[in-house]
Amino acid sequence: MVKDKAPKKQHLIHYANGPSLEEINGTIEVPKGRGFWKTLFMYSGPGALVAVGYMDPGNWSTSITGGQNFEYLLMSVILMSSLIAMLLQYMAAKLGIVSQMDLAQAIRARTSKTLGYVLWILTELAIMATDIAEVIGAAIALYLLFHIPLVYAVFITVFDVLLLLLLTKVGFRKIEAIVVCLILVILFIFVYEVALSNPDFGAIFKGLIPTGQTFSGTDHVNGSTPLTGALGIIGATVMPHNLYLHSAVSQTRKVDHSDQEDVARTVRFTTWDSNIQLSFAFVVNSLLLIMGVAVFKTGAVKDPSFFGLFQALSNSSMLSNGLLIAVAKSGILSVLFAVALLASGQNSTITGTLTGQVIMEGFIHMKMPLWLRRLVTRLISVIPVLICVAMTSGQTAIQQHEALNTLMNNSQVFLAFALPFSMLPLLMMTDNPKEMGDRFKNTMWVKILGWISVLGLTFLNMKGLPDNIASFFGNNPSASELSLAHTIAYVIIAGIILLLIWTIYDMWSSRNKMPKRFETTEEHYDESKS
Repeated sequence: MVKDKAPKKQHLIHYANGPSLEEINGTIEVPKGRGFWKTLFMYSGPGALVAVGYMDPGNWSTSITGGQNFEYLLMSVILMSSLIAMLLQYMAAKLGIVSQMDLAQAIRARTSKTLGYVLWILTELAIMATDIAEVIGAAIALYLLFHIPLVYAVFITVFDVLLLLLLTKVGFRKIEAIVVCLILVILFIFVYEVALSNPDFGAIFKGLIPTGQTFSGTDHVNGSTPLTGALGIIGATVMPHNLYLHSAVSQTRKVDHSDQEDVARTVRFTTWDSNIQLSFAFVVNSLLLIMGVAVFKTGAVKDPSFFGLFQALSNSSMLSNGLLIAVAKSGILSVLFAVALLASGQNSTITGTLTGQVIMEGFIHMKMPLWLRRLVTRLISVIPVLICVAMTSGQTAIQQHEALNTLMNNSQVFLAFALPFSMLPLLMMTDNPKEMGDRFKNTMWVKILGWISVLGLTFLNMKGLPDNIASFFGNNPSASELSLAHTIAYVIIAGIILLLIWTIYDMWSSRNKMPKRFETTEEHYDESKS
């Protein structure tokens, strides 16, 4: 009689090459034969996790500052960014549902092992850069609400791993519900504050139409041009980690892949969910810009950091009408702003950790518990924030605030590096009938709009890179510092182009080969180019 083998002991960090986010993959049953709204409700949730990335603390200062400097001119940029986001997220979700692989797995299956490691490191840096903005936002919110010293507040943000541990016990459907509730809290707060300001709705709708001035590089206001303002909004809005996340969480619903109608239904309702949630994100970002115009007097906010905005909301001399001034005296405007900031940071805790696990498993086939993943990335992310706080400890409060704001804005530079390496492969794979099948490959209009969006975003991110690098030298860099910044930027751009060529070559050369799908959770798909 052959004895059963004892189960292998699972190490804390171990090899993984199964379905994306295996613990929750295909776990949510969606009954058939229900009406449209009941079915949509069952599919709702993944879009909210994605939408969080479009309204995180990194978006706040760019939108509010854009409103302060250029009034409603950049509303069209927020609209265009949101429409492009809807298109890209639709393709990401479709890739996950149809191919049964997330974006990281799909790229890794089409490229070499060496390139997989390079792309993993690049994407990890982008996620950590996003996490820096979340650390700063959450720490400042704790300081503003509870007067906790910044250094202690930064360390407290590390303990949000305990929140994550709790959430892993309640089930994925409840996590989706919590995220939706936090989004509604943020939305309610900004609707309330903007409604009190009585904005000019005619000017708002006029601003949704782009003009020649929208991307002007010559009209300077407070040291900024509409072009730099637009690039800041675009850079903070469309972020690479959302594409990886959506391609993974779109697979949480149970799908019969032998039935194309069931696959098509999942794609359709997931797209509805995504577009509805991203519409909420568009409204939030628009409200942030409107706050910059309607809530504050033009040019009144000299400190665009979260500290400055918090103080401005309680300073009657900076507000634009009598009703706002009366409410501001109670302190409710500034407190609500800080609550929304804290809610935004906690939302991003959940989604950032899931995304990190997706890219680690997909690119390098390594897995660790979510709490450990969060603890490691958060500890790394707090280091530059603590260094910034320590270096400015002897300076004035305004200088400290400006330093943190600059660190947050500069951290977003890494997003420009990583974005093309998620967008271009995504577009190539969803255009490919071998990958998606004739029914689910991109239609001609999606293909055209997709290439325009991808090439346009890549160009704008690269165009804004020299100025982003120059910002590391402060507000008034010297001629030699500007020259050095531009040289560094052009070297980086050349490196990005070469790496893109390598990525595209690997994917193009394997375009007619189909990587093996997962048959069971124990089997591995081919690690070569198939």
